[in-house]
Amino acid sequence: MKQKETIKRAESSFWSNVFKQQPQSSDLHKILRSVPPFADFKKGQMEELLKIIHNRQYQSGEYIFMQGDPGIALYIIREGAVDIEYLSDNGEKVIIASFSQSDFFGELAMIDGDTRSASARSKAETKLSIIFKPDLDEFIHKYPKTGVKILSGISKIIVLRLRNLNQEYVSLIDEYHALKENQHENR
Repeated sequence: MKQKETIKRAESSFWSNVFKQQPQSSDLHKILRSVPPFADFKKGQMEELLKIIHNRQYQSGEYIFMQGDPGIALYIIREGAVDIEYLSDNGEKVIIASFSQSDFFGELAMIDGDTRSASARSKAETKLSIIFKPDLDEFIHKYPKTGVKILSGISKIIVLRLRNLNQEYVSLIDEYHALKENQHENR
């Protein structure tokens, strides 16, 4: 008998896409303009960027990447939905984020190229536009001014997500201390 897999949800604001703007259509240009590193691109810059974008379709339940895989790309959701799953040391799967059309994920790989800290799995049939780090590195070398815009945009995303995470952490500490104080008073 097959055991049912238990999945917990523990979404953090670090993973939330605070930049999300729903595009009018699934037009890739509009979706890219909703992603901060590409929002201010001029037409020519956008055309050059489109040359390095790869498109892929995933079936519902298909893994896009696994926790521990090399971090080699930034993913932009054109259609569909993706869960980011973390597998804890005790084997418990936790969904830490859910993304949908015009959201993006994997941006940390564009900076550090480290291994994936979580897995990404499609929740429905999903179409992704993918920018691989080696392609982006070559693009940045070829167009350094535009590359600075991209890296600055990615840095802003990371900084904002980290600030949100810090606020969440402080709130949790405050809740913990209040709970501890209540327990102490009730003794």
